[in-house]
Amino acid sequence: MSGVLIVGAGQAGGTAALQLRASGYDGDIKLAGSEPHAPYERPPLSKGYLSGALAYNSLLVRPETTYEQQQIELLKETTIARIDPESGIAQTSKDCEIKFDRLLFTTGARPRQLLIPGAELPGVYYLRTIADVEKLKGAMATAKRVCLIGGGYVGLEFASVAIKAGLDVTVLESADRLLKRVTTETMSHYFENLHRSQGVDIQCNSEIFSIEGEVCAERVVCRNSVIEADLILVGIGAIPNTELAESAGVECDNGILVDEQCRTSVANIYAAGDCTNHPNHYLNRRLRLESAPNATDQAKVAAVNMLGEDKCYRSVPWFWSDQFSSKLQAVGFSADGTSSVCRGRQEEHEFATFYLHDNRLVAVEAINFPRAFMVGKRLYGLQVDVEKLADSSVDLKSLLV
Repeated sequence: MSGVLIVGAGQAGGTAALQLRASGYDGDIKLAGSEPHAPYERPPLSKGYLSGALAYNSLLVRPETTYEQQQIELLKETTIARIDPESGIAQTSKDCEIKFDRLLFTTGARPRQLLIPGAELPGVYYLRTIADVEKLKGAMATAKRVCLIGGGYVGLEFASVAIKAGLDVTVLESADRLLKRVTTETMSHYFENLHRSQGVDIQCNSEIFSIEGEVCAERVVCRNSVIEADLILVGIGAIPNTELAESAGVECDNGILVDEQCRTSVANIYAAGDCTNHPNHYLNRRLRLESAPNATDQAKVAAVNMLGEDKCYRSVPWFWSDQFSSKLQAVGFSADGTSSVCRGRQEEHEFATFYLHDNRLVAVEAINFPRAFMVGKRLYGLQVDVEKLADSSVDLKSLLV
């Protein structure tokens, strides 16, 4: 019996399966994923779940029983090895065949591997899955010195948890500042000062040569220093999982290429989430977003379009990060701005920077300032009164009128 096959049982996959049912689809739905878990949210892994503040069940998109109740066949620990779009047959790594008439790729992304001598030693970790976090929790229980390779959001979130756990933390970043790929100098310096104030040793412009150790990782060797560590976490970006799609003849380029309706280059095959490279309505360019809101919203659009609708994915790009007592909420991309307006004070850890291009709001980065974030989401892509935006006596909500 044919039906819908969803390849990838993460947040996007789980959301799409449930949306199919909510939209009235009563056919067969198979949701295949390589992990032994029901679909779960990844952002809390490096935050509350790592620290122990959040329990396992709080990660789940929906309780596992929901999929049974909705007659969604959840195929855990199942890897799809081959797909033949012409015959509508997918083959698992255990040589089981699954028939489909529509297929959705929600294969996500994987951590970029560190390719230096010693990177394969025990004691070198990555953070992407529940299993990764469980390993890290075990290592943190006995570790004293942590070295983070990469100064991105996941690494910095881990650093804040590790410091609170009483560990010595060093961050090695190859660029001349933290978060250089994703934010401005102002925000980079804010987070650098925040982490330094909590005891994190940050070393930018680090050229890493190797990881050394007799039985397991013991130190990171750089050009100008050697960092002793009994736990090393690598966070140097992610790579979209496109290999299966490519082998099925689907066009890919830094992700699975989709249109606004989440359709791929192959008929009846769709894609959503971190694995996609999609057009952005607001920016007039293509993007690949590693973002939970993107995964959820795009999956819903893909699901209804698989049932014959013609809905466009036009969600505003946004994300968040929790580090120590600071919550960053961001809309858009600061690099698109040619000017900026700031409200609040950095030293009080409550401020927001609004980025503009020709008086059009293209991004907001807010620290502990949820009102600025919410207003920014609604004003995103619109012309704004810059004088009012810069005047702290003017209520931000008045700009929405």
